Amino acid sequence: MKNLTILGSTGSIGQSTLAVVERFPDRFRVVGLAAGRNSELLEKQIRQFRPTVAALLGEKAAEDLRKTCRDIPVRIFSGVEGMIEVAAVAEADMTVSAVVGTAGLVPTMAAIQAGKDIALANKEVLVAAGEIVMDECRARGVKVFPVDSEHSAIFQCLHAGSDNEVRRLFLTASGGPFRAYAKKDLETVTTAQALKHPNWSMGKKITIDSATLMNKGLEVIEARWLFGIPPERISVLVHSQSIVHSMVEYNDGAVIAQLGAPDMKGPIAYALAYPERLDGVSPTLDLATVGSLTFEEPDRERFPCLAYSYDALRAGGSMPAVLSAANEVAVKYFLQEKIGFTDIARVIRSTMDAHTPSPVKTVEDALKADLWARREAEGIIAGLQVAGK
Repeated sequence: MKNLTILGSTGSIGQSTLAVVERFPDRFRVVGLAAGRNSELLEKQIRQFRPTVAALLGEKAAEDLRKTCRDIPVRIFSGVEGMIEVAAVAEADMTVSAVVGTAGLVPTMAAIQAGKDIALANKEVLVAAGEIVMDECRARGVKVFPVDSEHSAIFQCLHAGSDNEVRRLFLTASGGPFRAYAKKDLETVTTAQALKHPNWSMGKKITIDSATLMNKGLEVIEARWLFGIPPERISVLVHSQSIVHSMVEYNDGAVIAQLGAPDMKGPIAYALAYPERLDGVSPTLDLATVGSLTFEEPDRERFPCLAYSYDALRAGGSMPAVLSAANEVAVKYFLQEKIGFTDIARVIRSTMDAHTPSPVKTVEDALKADLWARREAEGIIAGLQVAGK
């Protein structure tokens, strides 16, 4: 029996993780749940899975939850401190890090420092502070199991050879809903259109990131730290069918790919149960029905966020944290329909251009860069809104 804590339990990854736990109650037990503001769903999860600890960000919401759950033996915390309590609870063997954005960095690091293995679904943790996070994992003997379908695929493909035999990693991207749009047409796409991903059912933020290809850029940065591969050996291919989740090329020319139906429960289950594979987690893949698999180079002119991610990696230091934070702010405003789709990239580029990278040696360094970028991006957006009136 493996004891789990889930950070971000009410999000799409958190709910899929709980679906895996529900299917295999003899393999997994939930001892901690943490969510942002969805207290109603968290209460339902607490009643079903009976964790020993839970957390919500708001103290008032947490106090209300304590009252509604007073018939259940669960300790309920609030704020970032509450997330840390859940992340590092003594009974846990593994922490599933699925909080959206840089907000997941501090509790994930707390879990690592408590010696918990990590099932990582929050790419911003490694984008903002990849080197220090992975150094801490090595120092504590903590294993990191990727949950993103692309990184899970690479993790699986890397079993085919030795690290020194790897030539290149290929991350695949669906291309999102606007893959075939002309550049001028991207200026007028709506939030509703951007939220209609052709293949995956995901949370709002990651769905918009997929539409801009920022999600793939963040994955490039994550892969650099997860697998120790320099950015010039990490490539991106647009693969609209979302069947090949990623590939590894070896020095003899062999390319090993991992294929599967687009369903997040597969990579989640693999991370939770590694090295075992659990039966019947994802739909069976029928390649005859799929018919054909296509690949193409991403268009970095129409979707510049991918190029900006490589720029941030090359700049190093605090620049990836700035990229990620500026993106979070821009996506928030786009979801509120206060800026346009192509403004997301403009805000990110302008924020990066205003930043001078500095070393990231501690979590506090990463959070300082994150806060600076949020303030800078807010100011840039205010300027865009004034110009648009």
